[in-house]
Amino acid sequence: MLQSLHIQNYALISSLDMEFSRGLTTITGETGAGKSIL
Repeated sequence: MLQSLHIQNYALISSLDMEFSRGLTTITGETGAGKSIL
């Protein structure tokens, strides 16, 4: 199970740290926000 994610200097993302809780996690955003890059 994915517990955390760290991305730095990749495509549109300069720096990102995410911690995931147990259960279902959804990622939403407007077109062009970078969801597909994750």
